[in-house]
Amino acid sequence: MKKRDKILYWIATAWLALGMLSTGIVQLIRQKEETVMMEHLGYPVYLLTLLGIWKILGVIAILIPKYPLLKEWAYAGFFFAMSGAIFSHLASEDGGKGLFGPSLLLVLTVASWYFRPADRKMILAHQ
Repeated sequence: MKKRDKILYWIATAWLALGMLSTGIVQLIRQKEETVMMEHLGYPVYLLTLLGIWKILGVIAILIPKYPLLKEWAYAGFFFAMSGAIFSHLASEDGGKGLFGPSLLLVLTVASWYFRPADRKMILAHQ
């Protein structure tokens, strides 16, 4: 792995982990702004607890060494959650303000996944 790729991986992964952890905690404690947003988007507020737990567990999964299959699931979960958030804000016609956070986290998810080191990737057997 090139030094540049390693640096890009850790920058994207650190920002991704920070973003997912902070939003996960905010969702888990059901901060007022989060409950208002969920109601605005048409989702039940109890979904915040589930999203918060999944985000925190996903951060742990991408940061710990080994367990490449678990990492793939975490990256997939982040991808689905953020693309779903983007779609929800578009459907609610929220404009740029509602799109920035999930779009940034989606880009960081893809960048972290793309630049991850070989020891954090799944090895697929060829048949």
